[in-house]
Amino acid sequence: MQSTGTMQRTGGRTAAAPVPTHCPYCALQCGMNLTPADGGTVEVSERADFPVNRGALCGKGRTAPAVLASGARLTSPLVRSDDGALVPAGWDEALDRIARNLVRTRAEYGADALGVFGGGGLTNEKAYALGKFARVVLGTSQIDYNGRFCMSSAAAAGTRAFGLDRGLPFPLEDIPKTGCVILVGSNPAETMPPSLRYFNELRENGGTLIVVDPRRTRTAEQADLHLAPRPGTDLALALGLLHLVVAEGRVDEAYVEERTAGWEEARAAAMAHWPEYVERITGVPVPELREAVRLFCAPDAAMMLTARGPEQQAKGTDTVGAWINLCLATGRAGRPRSGYGCLTGQGNGQGGREHGQKADQLPGYRKLTDPAARRHVAGVWGVDPDSLPGPGRSAYELLDALGTDVRSLLVMGSNPVVSAPRAAHVEGRLRSLDFLAVCDVVLSETAELADVVLPVTQWAEETGTTTSLEGRVLLRRRAITPPDGVRGDLEVLHGLAGRLGVEKGFPTEPEEVFEELRRASAGGPADYSGIDYGRLAEENGVFWPCPAAGTGDGPVPHPGTRHPGTPRLFLDRFATADGRARFVPVAHRPSAEEPDAEYPVLLTTGRVVAQYQSGAQTRRVAELNAAAPGPFVELHPRLAARLGAAEGDPLAVVSRRGRAVAPARITTGIRPDTVFMPFHWPGEGRANTLTNPALDPTSRMPEFKVCAVRVETVPR
Repeated sequence: MQSTGTMQRTGGRTAAAPVPTHCPYCALQCGMNLTPADGGTVEVSERADFPVNRGALCGKGRTAPAVLASGARLTSPLVRSDDGALVPAGWDEALDRIARNLVRTRAEYGADALGVFGGGGLTNEKAYALGKFARVVLGTSQIDYNGRFCMSSAAAAGTRAFGLDRGLPFPLEDIPKTGCVILVGSNPAETMPPSLRYFNELRENGGTLIVVDPRRTRTAEQADLHLAPRPGTDLALALGLLHLVVAEGRVDEAYVEERTAGWEEARAAAMAHWPEYVERITGVPVPELREAVRLFCAPDAAMMLTARGPEQQAKGTDTVGAWINLCLATGRAGRPRSGYGCLTGQGNGQGGREHGQKADQLPGYRKLTDPAARRHVAGVWGVDPDSLPGPGRSAYELLDALGTDVRSLLVMGSNPVVSAPRAAHVEGRLRSLDFLAVCDVVLSETAELADVVLPVTQWAEETGTTTSLEGRVLLRRRAITPPDGVRGDLEVLHGLAGRLGVEKGFPTEPEEVFEELRRASAGGPADYSGIDYGRLAEENGVFWPCPAAGTGDGPVPHPGTRHPGTPRLFLDRFATADGRARFVPVAHRPSAEEPDAEYPVLLTTGRVVAQYQSGAQTRRVAELNAAAPGPFVELHPRLAARLGAAEGDPLAVVSRRGRAVAPARITTGIRPDTVFMPFHWPGEGRANTLTNPALDPTSRMPEFKVCAVRVETVPR
């Protein structure tokens, strides 16, 4: 599986055959073909056989090879010199320096003074090895990852309601076959453009699309009904809709009786949110609330999909829970062409949280506090279960502890200087560390602060697996050889483990790591034990859970045959002890920070189509920068008129945490009480300078999506 493809004779010259693989960006994990080209780069072409994107690619996917070029990426380790500059160094020098500082920190302050911060873009193999490295080699509990900022609230709510978290419990191909979709806080037209076809096909088939978003986005423009609530009020909106479902006699009483528990308490909580009260909170008119309920309840099948809008709130778990309650009350979960799902953001956001780089989890989506889980994983790792540390800090809490409780940090595949909430504070905490090491493809804003920077391979230069938003485990294949001076993350962990006294257990071949991951996940909620590289290549991916033959509870047609995988969950029972889904009673509460006289406007943040996450890679692609060259402040004409601001004028957006400056973009597609900023850029336009790190009590998700600000004009 490590080859770079076969060679073919064409016209008297040798040409490389296309290598089928997947995009390095979002959780669609679109299929693409890569053909090695001159200069060590690759050419992207259509791969129509992959069912998710059917050959379609967005601009980010088409231009992904641009970051492979040597001028855009790192090709040598860098170390901090005595004069403060980052200078090239050899691999032995760089790894020795990291190991020496980790040993010193552990000796002086203890193992929990060592921190590890991972990423939702790491392959399953890397995420698994990173979690094992933290717990077995470093002995630290202080590991989390940037996926905590992605869909942790949806994961917590899904687990609470269904007993299991998988972003989508059904394939994307089911969306056009349902009757209605409510899409809450998602803009797939810009965040994952190839997926928009499913919603267009839904409408072409006679179904309806309801979009909930404070902005009239490109996705909202396609909707049959657009609800534009005030940011931070999605919980009240869901409760108001459930109130109407009850009041109008639309509850599926037989389903509730047969397949759920806890309905009476949830019903009572919803009935306290009558329509006129919800209109006052959300700004959504009562007739629109009634129309949403009519459209959702009219067809035999319907779906509820959430994304970062309702999830990135200090009440995100309860907010998603309220939408799940609406789904359950109408009998929409665990039935064909129906259900609740979450649109995962990062490329391996699903797999990244399943296999151990999250503060509270072990591989297979096992709980770190479960003695049986600890015994199983420790047995695979060959260590004493009691040697495994307990749960550590969540992502923001880990970053906030840097320089005090956590003195040395290893970062792999993340750029928190741009992506973390209260980013100026986080940048300060990173600067206060005794030692910082960063593994990355490019010199990100976080890597610029490091004492050692290690240049690592990119998706086209390595083999590994990811798990898409559907729960489909996929095989990315290596198409080209990385440049001299670049190594894989698995090689980094192998080299560090050896220097820290652990000679075995950290192989460098991804397939060998995956084989161990299979054993570690066996019997867990996310069971990959029936999946191998050969099968992934043969079947275009396999849906988990997929236990090995003779294990687990899944359907195996005949003894000795392999499990088919599970494209659709919960059709027979939910993953709870009694097989019933759980209603959870919730009530509206204000955002952690409401507007006042000093900060009278609401800020919400998000993405644009031409950039991705912190922009560390996409900002190095000329075509993408031409389409989205920098940050902006989107505001309504009425707010612009009050400020005396014209299109393109520089505006300062000020919160209790800092100040960001960017040009005005005036549009009627946003509420007059709200401004929007994309979060892809560093510097004075860094949106996350402003955002609030108030945490959800269950998921520990920061409140990215709403905070109080004031907006000021800036003299040119």
